[in-house]
This record gives sequence, C-alpha cells and structure tokens, in this order.
Amino acid sequence: MDKKCFDGIMLLIVPEVINLIIEEGGYDERTATLRFYESKLYSLLEKEDTKLWHLSALSLYSLFDEEIKTGKITFPEGA
Repeated sequence: MDKKCFDGIMLLIVPEVINLIIEEGGYDERTATLRFYESKLYSLLEKEDTKLWHLSALSLYSLFDEEIKTGKITFPEGA
C-alpha cells in the first residue's frame, strides 16, 4: 500500500479508537489521545507492514484495553 493511502486509513481509524477509549474507558479526550499515542499498540499500528490497520476500531480498542490492564497484547490470529 502506498504511504498516502495508509495515511488516509490512519486518519480514519485513529479517531474512532480514541472515541472508544473515551466512551468505554472513561477518559477525557486529552488523556485518551495521549494514552493511545503512547501505547505499544499505536507504535505497531503506525507501521503499515504489521497489518493492524485492517482491524476494526473496536478490535483495536480491545487490544488497547488489554495492553492497559495487563501490559500485554494478544493479537488475533491472522493479524
């Protein structure tokens, strides 16, 4: 995938994940944004070759929540 297309996908999915962190995690927008951008999950998501961008925002939120609660990320098979 070319960089422009990947950047477009990131611009769509990241706000969706942050909204879920706000709604489900009870964080304010600033805290939710900082926590997501500082997460290991985000560092992997921003690498196109990990293919995590193909997961839904809800799946990504679940991985983020797991990382926050356990310090680990259990990726779905095929991810």
